[in-house]
Amino acid sequence: MTADPQHLSPYLHFHREQWAHLRDSVPLSLTEQDLIDLRGIHDELSLDEVRDIYLPLSRLLNLYVKARQHRSKVIEQFLGTRSERVPYVISIAGSVAVGKSTTARILQALLEHWPEHPKVELITTDGFLYPNRVLEERGLMKKKGFPQSYDMRRLVNFVADIKAGKQRVEAPIYSHHIYDIIPDQVKVLEQPDILIIEGLNVLQSGMDYPHDPHRVFVSDFVDFSIYVDADKNLLKEWYIQRFLRFRKSAFSDPSSYFHHYSHFDEDDAAATASRIWDEINYPNLIANILPTRERANLILTKGGQHAIEQVRLRK
Repeated sequence: MTADPQHLSPYLHFHREQWAHLRDSVPLSLTEQDLIDLRGIHDELSLDEVRDIYLPLSRLLNLYVKARQHRSKVIEQFLGTRSERVPYVISIAGSVAVGKSTTARILQALLEHWPEHPKVELITTDGFLYPNRVLEERGLMKKKGFPQSYDMRRLVNFVADIKAGKQRVEAPIYSHHIYDIIPDQVKVLEQPDILIIEGLNVLQSGMDYPHDPHRVFVSDFVDFSIYVDADKNLLKEWYIQRFLRFRKSAFSDPSSYFHHYSHFDEDDAAATASRIWDEINYPNLIANILPTRERANLILTKGGQHAIEQVRLRK
């Protein structure tokens, strides 16, 4: 007798229609204009996608948050103490060009509409990359996004402070326009109800940092983790498409770090994007990002047009 692979999997598997049914009449609070403001430059995200995928997910997360809040009250009652409010931390991981940022922004917008947690903050781990001057000194400019390019101790300390209930926590800010940390600027967080952390490295653990051994990682502080997945060929295609769109938009600004690419014709730009993917982003995906996928509580798998076709929820 052959074992059922679904039975052996640590995940519950849902096709799009099955998952959409779990929305349970939750109303859609976003408009088409909201979606235009939230989607990424290369995403074809529709209201149907929000309704079918992200509304059920926001319902699930709301239930998790309520359960955690109830558990905290039980502990306070048992100990006879009143503790600091501790944010519920959600992490979103996945490849470059898969649409993590759009997923994070959509979830933030939806979760803010639940009465139990009106204050939802979002940060990206890009802010915890070492500044370019440090990366240049260490010969790591072509390794941006790889584990060794992040100040993991600073990132871990930030998340630890958040989970300790500190009233004011600061996060550095990264600019894709200048391709560097913005000097002397920080984002201040003051006890949010939910913190969403989006980045390539949020599911990584000690085995991913042999060059910088320490005992605590971002994943140790995360309450619920999401991995946005897609076929490798689709990811490369989306990366090239995004590069070509940036060439006509952000790269055209003379102050952009990548302004020189705006002078490339389409064929040269596509070839350049393909080379960058093959030499940098693909090796990072295979070595450091994709191996963390099965650590996630939820895996969203995209097909063509960035549409999510399957959802896997850890049992």
